[in-house]
Amino acid sequence: MAVGFVLITTEVGCEIGVREAVAAVDGVVGQWIVFGPHDLFVKIEADDEAELTRCIVQGVRSIPGITETRTLIGAEI
Repeated sequence: MAVGFVLITTEVGCEIGVREAVAAVDGVVGQWIVFGPHDLFVKIEADDEAELTRCIVQGVRSIPGITETRTLIGAEI
């Protein structure tokens, strides 16, 4: 299983709408509005890294109102 965490920055006032849209993306298992340099913290789970990439690029990053994303990939060591 592949796990990713996406830190999202939104346009001002778009936090809740982006959170609702992110929640509808297949693979998203959690989303939280946070305070600081980012507005939203999202956890994504997928069968493999290819599916994780598709979820992030085609699903999350295509949502209107997102201005920046930063993705952290979980590593199994």
